[in-house]
Amino acid sequence: MGTFKIEGGIPLQGEVQPQGAKNEALQVLCAVLLTSEKVTISNIPDIIDVNKLITLLGNLGVKIEKLDRNTYTFQADNVDLDYLKSDAFREEGKSLRGSIMIVGPLLARFGQGYIPKPGGDKIGRRRLDTHFDGFINLGATFRYNREEYFYGVEAPNGLKGAYMLLDEASVTGTANILMAAVLAEGTTTIYNAACEPYIQQLCDMLVAMGANISGIGSNLLVINGVQELRGCEHRILPDMIEIGSWIGLAAMTRSEITIKNVSWDSLGIIPTAFGKLGIRMEKRNDDIYIPAHTNGYEIQNYIDGSILTMADAPWPGLTPDLLSIILVVATQARGEVLIHQKMFESRLFFVDKLIDMGAKIILCDPHRAVIIGHDFKSQLKATKMTSPDIRAGISLLIAALSAKGISVIQNIDQIDRGYEDIDIRLKALGAKIERVD
Repeated sequence: MGTFKIEGGIPLQGEVQPQGAKNEALQVLCAVLLTSEKVTISNIPDIIDVNKLITLLGNLGVKIEKLDRNTYTFQADNVDLDYLKSDAFREEGKSLRGSIMIVGPLLARFGQGYIPKPGGDKIGRRRLDTHFDGFINLGATFRYNREEYFYGVEAPNGLKGAYMLLDEASVTGTANILMAAVLAEGTTTIYNAACEPYIQQLCDMLVAMGANISGIGSNLLVINGVQELRGCEHRILPDMIEIGSWIGLAAMTRSEITIKNVSWDSLGIIPTAFGKLGIRMEKRNDDIYIPAHTNGYEIQNYIDGSILTMADAPWPGLTPDLLSIILVVATQARGEVLIHQKMFESRLFFVDKLIDMGAKIILCDPHRAVIIGHDFKSQLKATKMTSPDIRAGISLLIAALSAKGISVIQNIDQIDRGYEDIDIRLKALGAKIERVD
């Protein structure tokens, strides 16, 4: 289990290139199972969670060729369905949350899909009902082994298109049902579908493969099933969560940083959200320039003077993955903010580590925290801490880079699950960070 040693309080400077989007990669990698033809995907992030999924696909019999660090070809022309019933698959599948999205493509193409209860971040309940309710609506039979936590869906006679209103705008649920529906007979209508850029990217990829999808970018998707899909080439977007992480890091460390090639049109409300914290940034072509905030940054109140609340919401609202970063950045702002994490009841439990560092935070309940900013008049203190999940981990790393003294972060595998070479890229900006095995 790795550890980071960080000497904080050092302003950084330079340019950084964001990695490919983790959440998009997990979706489009599963989509290669929908065709027997070759699929080429570029800008794949070299991170633990994505590499685990690539390994799982290989164990399923998908032919994989690595063209360079971030570009692969996949050909699923000889899928080993027996592997789905093996003990090895039960162990491998449950270690990765994104593995749930192999079920839709397998069900659509082969009439069966199985998955152990998937893992991922320990941030609270993450139910799978939306996925399986969608498959049932398409005509699949569902079964669940409670003793082994093993899910299965089968449709030996094929899937039939249906109308469905999702009980929540689940991103992975929408992706899974969408991939099942593209090969179903007839028309499928998905209302209350997630519509974030990564779902739009998945739709564009499926259309390039021959799928018939309308309503892309909206919460109402209409899919006319086709008999088969072909190969394609696809490029993954920059990771909007990582871009938000770099924005927060630049402000918190009072650094001058340019984030290159961010795909501004896909960032939605993210620049506005950081702007509400008083963080200044400039759009330079497709780059984000963040000047050194030597005089700090001030949280905006509402127009009636009341304290700002920042809460997560389905796209185009603020993604919940950024609330942890916004929370830590607020600890050095001028003013106060209420953070309301609606979706996951354990995601704010890392704030005790920030309180140990001297942050002024009131944890109201599992979903809400009030942050009273220091305005850099009181620097955070270095400490020893453990990364509980990907986003809390990067937030603690940002806090450590701002803090006075040498901090130690253990369990950095959690950070590596979502961030490619984060220590190397920080060093290129002038950070003093050391990885210790």
